[in-house]
Amino acid sequence: MGNVINLNRFRKRAEREATAKQADVNRARFGRTKAERSAEETRADKARAHLDQHQIDREDQS
Repeated sequence: MGNVINLNRFRKRAEREATAKQADVNRARFGRTKAERSAEETRADKARAHLDQHQIDREDQS
């Protein structure tokens, strides 16, 4: 006869690993300082303004 295994132990381990993986994703996504968020927002605004400056405006768009 084989060894008796506790399935709850494996289920709980899998849940902990999934939770840890999600925590890593959340840390990378939301774990930024206020200065980093501000710098990124400034860079995005500059890029948007740069693109807007190079947009061609046409008078007769129909």
